[in-house]
Amino acid sequence: MRLRATIDIFEYWNRIRGTELAPLRSQIEPREVRHILANLFMLEKTEAGRIVFRLAGTKICDLFGRDLGGGGLAELWAHGQEDIESTAAGIMDHGIPALLNATGYSTAGHRATFEIILLPLRSADGGNDKLLGAIAPATAASWLEVVPLQFLALDRSRLLHEPLARQLDTLQPPAPAPATRPASISATLQRLMSGLLHRPSDGDVPFRHY
Repeated sequence: MRLRATIDIFEYWNRIRGTELAPLRSQIEPREVRHILANLFMLEKTEAGRIVFRLAGTKICDLFGRDLGGGGLAELWAHGQEDIESTAAGIMDHGIPALLNATGYSTAGHRATFEIILLPLRSADGGNDKLLGAIAPATAASWLEVVPLQFLALDRSRLLHEPLARQLDTLQPPAPAPATRPASISATLQRLMSGLLHRPSDGDVPFRHY
């Protein structure tokens, strides 16, 4: 994790969750992350099982040249659409955040790299039914302000729960070939969850609302 937006929201999420696996949705205070609100989004699962945008920061909507509210997460990805949805659902189910590295492509042939973080949020009944996330470009590119992204392609993914992250690093090859699809977080979650989850408990906002 190298970018200010992803680092700051992860540190904030970690601070407010305390000893819980994830913070409550009601604990999120927009004014405390005002400087990165335009880079933030919130996902939720519909009754049909789709992962959709509940909120999307203005910078994110501008990246894709359209409002994302109500749209599916999978619609932003070039391939592995079911896998990206199962990854997001797995993060909700198990309460373990993840970091994605992706490349975005425009219709004009431009490309840019991004960090995307997905952080689970709890509801009042204790279930993780939403994800707080951020997306930020790794480098400034002037074309991003005028040419919308057509799609994202996943380059790398890893879990941010420390014990799982260490095991994931040993399971994944150090540098996968560009033509090889990265290992799925959802598959890794299924392999690792059983032994690692049973641990002791120790209105002027730059969002577009839907």
